[in-house]
Amino acid sequence: MYGKGMKVVTLVLVVLLAACSAAAPPTAAPSAASWPAVPAPSGSASASGSPTRPDHVLVVVFENKALGQIGGAAAPYFSTLMSHSAVYTQSHALTHPSEPNYIALFSGDPHGVTDDRCPVRFHGTPNLGSQLLDAGLTFTGYSEGLPHAGFTGCSSGKYAAKHNPWVDFDNLPPAVNQPATAMPSDYAELPTVSFLVPDLCDDMHDCKVGDGDTWARTHLDPYARWAQQHNSVLIVTFDEDNHSDGNRILTLFCGARSTPGRYAQPITHYDVLATIEGWYGLAPLGHAAAASAVPHAWGS
Repeated sequence: MYGKGMKVVTLVLVVLLAACSAAAPPTAAPSAASWPAVPAPSGSASASGSPTRPDHVLVVVFENKALGQIGGAAAPYFSTLMSHSAVYTQSHALTHPSEPNYIALFSGDPHGVTDDRCPVRFHGTPNLGSQLLDAGLTFTGYSEGLPHAGFTGCSSGKYAAKHNPWVDFDNLPPAVNQPATAMPSDYAELPTVSFLVPDLCDDMHDCKVGDGDTWARTHLDPYARWAQQHNSVLIVTFDEDNHSDGNRILTLFCGARSTPGRYAQPITHYDVLATIEGWYGLAPLGHAAAASAVPHAWGS
């Protein structure tokens, strides 16, 4: 009797353990596909935020891909991000190659730069960073692979100065030129406006779309989710296409008051610059003066 009873107890314990194991699988990382829907913007903002402008803007620039190359199986995270963003299907870069596009996005004009030469030095030339600082606001540019704050060299490993426009302007202090590792993990500590530029692999310049997609999931997803709940916005754009689609590129705005959808409004880097300047009451620089605020990027 005793042996038979032990067998029954053992069988019950085995069943219970199996049931517990089935009921408590290992915790998986959150899936981008499970990103909760964000309510459409209303006429009021959070108690700490303004309905007219974001508390924080993060601009991220990728490289050398046409709009049609981003998304789908090649870039599943980008597909998810786009589904939660205002996406502009007629966004066009200004020219080829890279550097004049970055300079124009940052200052309203390429200022005669037509190639990727280095160094480039502009003396006292107004730019978005200097405008923000002059207005008592804050700006920082973060570059992946930058060897140290204030570095003015042309390259280091996978870092390239041609993708870092703020280093070209002598009216910006060295402290605004920071490595990506200096970007605060508490996003409330970010400057008013910041740029984040991946290195030559993660920006898709030298590596595959999938590499950039993986980097974006790791580095942009936490901020994108935070921005939608904290009166802030993520702007993602590309410097240029791969010469395959008339320089048509992906540009998206993902934020607390962005209206998700696809919009055929033609825009360029100048419109993106004019939009940011308009949010903070800054005079539009150069060709941004003839540009328009991007619709649906922040409210209607």
